[in-house]
Amino acid sequence: MTRRVVRFLCEGATLLGTLDEGSGATGVLIVSGGNEIRAGAHRGMAMLAARLAASGTPVFRYDRRGIGDSEGANGGYAGAAPDLAAAAATFRAEAGVTRIIGFGNCDAATLLALEGPALGIDPLVLANPWTGDEPDAFPPAAAIRATYAARLRDPAQWRRLLRGGVDLGKLAGGLAKLLRSRTAPPPLAERLVRAIEQSRATVIAADGDATALAFADAARRLDARIELVRIATDSHGFARAGDLDAVEKVIRTHLSGENGSAVPGRS
Repeated sequence: MTRRVVRFLCEGATLLGTLDEGSGATGVLIVSGGNEIRAGAHRGMAMLAARLAASGTPVFRYDRRGIGDSEGANGGYAGAAPDLAAAAATFRAEAGVTRIIGFGNCDAATLLALEGPALGIDPLVLANPWTGDEPDAFPPAAAIRATYAARLRDPAQWRRLLRGGVDLGKLAGGLAKLLRSRTAPPPLAERLVRAIEQSRATVIAADGDATALAFADAARRLDARIELVRIATDSHGFARAGDLDAVEKVIRTHLSGENGSAVPGRS
């Protein structure tokens, strides 16, 4: 396996990417979420790339403008469509791939869902897709609901409440948010869910992750037909033992051309 750094341009800025070379005509483009560099949390994306390339799959990762080794201003995921387009074109030119599978986590998954199909990035593997910023300091309503449900089943939490060990202000705020959440999902959530429905995509959801819970809740409320693969972890970046194995398995399902059937908003 050969790993090399590739420089390419995006609207006048020089971006850096890493190509793990392979002999296959199908490659995997890994897009980092948030302000994460292309190596990923705990070097997870670099390790995933090495695993895939070891069996002949070319993999390309890159830092978007203003992140890591790349020049330019950081415009967040909302301004990253040109970076994605430039990375896909560079990947095709450098590796000779004729088919690109896109993989991203959090807002990178959202970017791929909204922009990837028009760029010929298909199919998509989307981990914990981001449905938008919360309007307050509380977690998404779906995450609050899951937390409260678990605590109601735990006798120790009832004893803690009776002893005054619970912040009643936070409890009241969380309950108020649950009541407000009965309205329709926010605009980005609906746009994201509908884009995923119209693409060939598999969504990976970390069971204990607030972002994944918010997405699954939006998909359920919108009665969406989306293939959802749940991974038993609370790590948003899939950093726990065995997490990366599970992610790799989903990606390889698309590499082999196999795919499961979609079900409405659940696995």
